[in-house]
Amino acid sequence: MPEFLAPDGARIHYTDQGHGTPVLALAGLTRNGSDFDYVAPHLPDTRLIRMDYRGRGQSEWSGPETYTIPVEAGDALALLDHLGLEKAAILGTSRGGLIAMLLAATAKSRLSGVCLVDIGPELAAAGLDTIRNYIGKNPSETTYQDAAAMRARLLSGFHDVPESRWLEEVEKHYVKTENGLKINYDPALRDAVLAAGTQPMPDLWPLFDAMEGLPLALIRGANSDLLSPETTQEMRRRRPDILFANVQDRGHVPFLDEPNSLKVLNTWLTRLP
Repeated sequence: MPEFLAPDGARIHYTDQGHGTPVLALAGLTRNGSDFDYVAPHLPDTRLIRMDYRGRGQSEWSGPETYTIPVEAGDALALLDHLGLEKAAILGTSRGGLIAMLLAATAKSRLSGVCLVDIGPELAAAGLDTIRNYIGKNPSETTYQDAAAMRARLLSGFHDVPESRWLEEVEKHYVKTENGLKINYDPALRDAVLAAGTQPMPDLWPLFDAMEGLPLALIRGANSDLLSPETTQEMRRRRPDILFANVQDRGHVPFLDEPNSLKVLNTWLTRLP
């Protein structure tokens, strides 16, 4: 199992597949590298590197005090160092996009481009409430089939998603045990998120502006409850060159194998040095 040691000694799992332009894929808050299984076959000439954040997927649980964006950004740089990469582009979904913006402000020389997926410098209250409601909790459903049906009902921003996709989703992110389904990340991540929520929200627009000069793309779920149309409009105003897709029938977050997601992604890849 490929892994490396973070600066504090935590064991971090990653995968490194393909050849070509190096792209570091960073998933959402509770998710892991398997999120990019859907898009990976559609990215030719790409070296797709995926990192499981500490406490998620196959990486070591290191405690809620370490489950922060600055620590995870440091882990991302440590992975590039481990692989001997001077630069990489970042495909950042939700939390991964926040990490990308922080790296643009603090280690821009290590980035060759950024693609943000349903994330921006302002986070809508409705989406944050949704996250606080589910994070760290095991599902009440006891079978993958029931959990898949639950997702289809609750994720009202998603339409025309086949049942097989929801089944894939729950099989990726829940572990089947004798006592039902369990989340496949450290439940203490909830403590970290709730603690962060007690602090004033920082102004993230300077981090967005720090990406100036980098090839930039934005893929938004048209029904997103986290990235508002108003924030999207301001992002596009500040960066008129940003590649943009507003993916219909998707909420937070698109799967990235939708045709307009792929069109933006592959155009973005051609702009990377």
